[in-house]
Amino acid sequence: MADTTTRPMVEQLVAVEPAIVIGAGAAGLAVAQALMKAGVPVAILEKESRLAEPWHRRHQQLHLNTHRDLSGLPGLAYPGDTPAFPHRNIVIRHMNDFKEANRLPVEFGVAVETIVFRGDHWAVRTSAGSRLARHVIVATGRDKEPFTPLWKGTQAFAGQIIHSADFGDAKAYAGKKVLVVGAGNSGFDALNHLAGVDTAAIWLSARSGPAILPKRIGQIAVHRLSPLTARLPLRVADAVITAAQRLVFGDLTKFGMPPAPAGGASRLTTDYTAIAADDGAVDAIKSGKITVVPAIREFSRDGVILANGSLIDPDIVIAATGYRTGLERMVGNLGVLDSKGVPLFNGGEGDPKLPGLWFTGMRPSIRGCFANAGILGKAIARQIVRSSQLSGAPR
Repeated sequence: MADTTTRPMVEQLVAVEPAIVIGAGAAGLAVAQALMKAGVPVAILEKESRLAEPWHRRHQQLHLNTHRDLSGLPGLAYPGDTPAFPHRNIVIRHMNDFKEANRLPVEFGVAVETIVFRGDHWAVRTSAGSRLARHVIVATGRDKEPFTPLWKGTQAFAGQIIHSADFGDAKAYAGKKVLVVGAGNSGFDALNHLAGVDTAAIWLSARSGPAILPKRIGQIAVHRLSPLTARLPLRVADAVITAAQRLVFGDLTKFGMPPAPAGGASRLTTDYTAIAADDGAVDAIKSGKITVVPAIREFSRDGVILANGSLIDPDIVIAATGYRTGLERMVGNLGVLDSKGVPLFNGGEGDPKLPGLWFTGMRPSIRGCFANAGILGKAIARQIVRSSQLSGAPR
């Protein structure tokens, strides 16, 4: 009872800040830079002790699927000797360089617990106390929490089940029988690496076929065409992606791959499924090194029972089954999340009933997360400046 009566009094003594960004990933850094360039003072709250912590935790083989020329944060290019598809360590360095070049005020070790609307401002309750802000930009990422389905029978399974986020060193899978569950972007990332390892067996369990493109067609990096594809109407973009996939790979249903439920561009907007990148996995499927099998029905002591009733006996199951935003605790009571925890609006869009609340980096983009971070950051900054001008509130 004391908490509810004293907290508003405490908050009234705290100065209202113009803008707080929650999360110092690519999206958070980009929107903070855009706000500062627009003259809006900003604080950036980051729960980790260093930048790019998710990148530090990912496996050593990880490279971007997006081209370096379209993967830089606003105003900062990669060094000239950077590979076309930068390694994760280069990405980490790039993010730190961007922070330093723009003197971005990141406060490390500050975890945001909840945000509460106060009518004309927001109360941001953190592990370091309460903050008030006219605008709050949530940039904690769409891949915050790895998601693994609650398959029946996993307790009896004698093998190991991991999420693709914990893939580790590809060489550790040598001699193992491996089942990858999920034919999306993270599933094909794992398969691309496994294809070059002397495993005992590799299976791919796919409920639906992917939208998948090669990293290169001849000497052309396919992602460099993404700005053009992004400008096309959805139906046209779907047709272009489907045609390119069929031209390069042929009919993958001949190798057991289920058909895709919709076009690649459409799935980005409807179920937020990113387009997968092939770097050897498709050849391994065609050669028989990777066997495509049906969806999982359940686990047992003897292995994994598939939807068609057949049994396989992997040593390791890699759940390439996606991520969740983990935003329910922070904003779950505001009515701004869909059934999967994804914000209903993103970028320069907002909810008139909740002025000053923004989200960025919450959906995949054909352009890639880094290019999209800059676009969304500028859109949010424009809206915040406009709303400040209309209301007469200080920036």
